[in-house]
Amino acid sequence: MSPETPFTFLVSRTDAIGDVVLTLPVCGRLKQLFPGCRVVLIGRTYTAAVAAACPWVDDFLNLDELQQQNKNDQVATLRDYAAAAIIHVFPNKTLARLAQKAKIPLRIGTRNRWQHWLTCNRLVALSRRHSPLHEAQLNPKLLQPLGDTSEPTLPEVAQLVCLHATELLAPQHQQLLQQRQPNQLNVILHPRSRGSAREWGLDNFAQLARLLHQAGHRVFITGTAAEGEELATWLQQNAAFLAADLTGQLSLPQFIAFIAAADGLVAGSTGPLHLAAALGRHALGLYPPIRPMHPGRWAPLGPHAEFLVFDKPNCSDCRKQPSACTCIRAIEAATVAARVANWQPLTAEQ
Repeated sequence: MSPETPFTFLVSRTDAIGDVVLTLPVCGRLKQLFPGCRVVLIGRTYTAAVAAACPWVDDFLNLDELQQQNKNDQVATLRDYAAAAIIHVFPNKTLARLAQKAKIPLRIGTRNRWQHWLTCNRLVALSRRHSPLHEAQLNPKLLQPLGDTSEPTLPEVAQLVCLHATELLAPQHQQLLQQRQPNQLNVILHPRSRGSAREWGLDNFAQLARLLHQAGHRVFITGTAAEGEELATWLQQNAAFLAADLTGQLSLPQFIAFIAAADGLVAGSTGPLHLAAALGRHALGLYPPIRPMHPGRWAPLGPHAEFLVFDKPNCSDCRKQPSACTCIRAIEAATVAARVANWQPLTAEQ
């Protein structure tokens, strides 16, 4: 392929928000390799706002909408992009078959997925489970068939994890954040993970909210509407320490705008944590040491991203009872509060 040719590339990542954020370096690297190219991210409805917020993504193909079409129209939709290649970062058997039927010239997948042997014509030897590399370093390896054999360091990859809010924050939420005093921080706590990560525990988040409030900072709780209902009693019990409960109140574009206007966020290894890091906010992730969930693989990436992990060499007990992961719960709220105390208030431009 000639870098001077304005190619279109399809990048498929049809799973969770955090996974999509850590796939952004693939899109950014394509822009570096092929200046002027068009990058189309294929994802689910709930990740459309992430694609819109990424400067490397030119268009978004909604897999949920695509699957509502009949088979012939699905193939025609893919063919209409006239893509030079499709990169299956996340394996999806249906999409792989459609790409083959659409006769996309280069169909790139991993060797360890049997369906890729049937549907892809470029296979990359990529083993994630035991790799020491970060997820954001592993994903760009799928660009090898396009001539990219580079081995970027984690700081180099982190520069390509970039998002910008696409909507202005609603006035009532902007006013909430503007009520802070000098040296006061607007801190978001996102206590739930929707099963995507080990959870720190509501008792720990309650203690952290109290400590941050006592230190003079303003605490906001976020989550889905369902999580808000689940947390109703907890929210009521801790209302004195909270500036606002925003569970169920923010669409994803507005959530992105709210994070971008706040100072930082504390959460487990969740989508909101990775959004905050990519938006350039303080992002403090709480992790267990167990592989492959550890921060070596899933740490947030950004100029103000950091993490805490309990120093335990073996977390095998937690494999037997994931819901009772004592390793992540052993991170003390005072330790987290001390990290937040080192944060500096951020302006919108930072």
